[in-house]
Amino acid sequence: MRKALFITTICLLLAQLATAQQLRELVQFSGMVLDGSTEQLYPVPYTNILVKNKGRGTYSDFKGFFSIVVEKGDVIVFSAIGYQTVEYKIPEDLDDDRYSIVQLMTQDAYNLPETVVFPWPSREHFKLEFLAMDVTPELQRRATENLAKENLERASVGVIRDGGENASFYMRQQAREYYYIGQQPPMNIFSPVAWKQFFDAWKKGDFKKKD
Repeated sequence: MRKALFITTICLLLAQLATAQQLRELVQFSGMVLDGSTEQLYPVPYTNILVKNKGRGTYSDFKGFFSIVVEKGDVIVFSAIGYQTVEYKIPEDLDDDRYSIVQLMTQDAYNLPETVVFPWPSREHFKLEFLAMDVTPELQRRATENLAKENLERASVGVIRDGGENASFYMRQQAREYYYIGQQPPMNIFSPVAWKQFFDAWKKGDFKKKD
């Protein structure tokens, strides 16, 4: 019994030491992302900040501020549209669990291939060409299937939001919070519009149990 108790105590001490060592390796990494292309520095909003080879990260807010928990020795990748990608390595000999930097980004120009647009001579000419298109029954059937409501809903479920959609969703949330800052947000239970939507959905049978 004493031997088992001794082994259990040793295991608990080793687990606590391992946890403490792991916590000592964690660092609260924060800072600002600024445009350093000119002498006048201004923030680079919504910069992607990724912990390399670990599949996690964050992005800066509208003022260029960011904060993320990393480990000592991690390589942080900063990337934004229109800027050169920058990598920064967290020092491994940090004594503190907090570390802050000001990361400067350099603008990067992308040369797109030339695109020449030839407009139709007139609206009537476009109408004639459009009506003269050879649309086979097979192509018409495929277009009808692709545009069916069920197929569009099924496809939308499996599509992951891209960075632009996530950023737009985040900005709408922030705008909603700022709009009601300092006051109590309204409750939909007192909204006549919400009650009308509820009754309309009830009449359409949206709340019926589906097989």
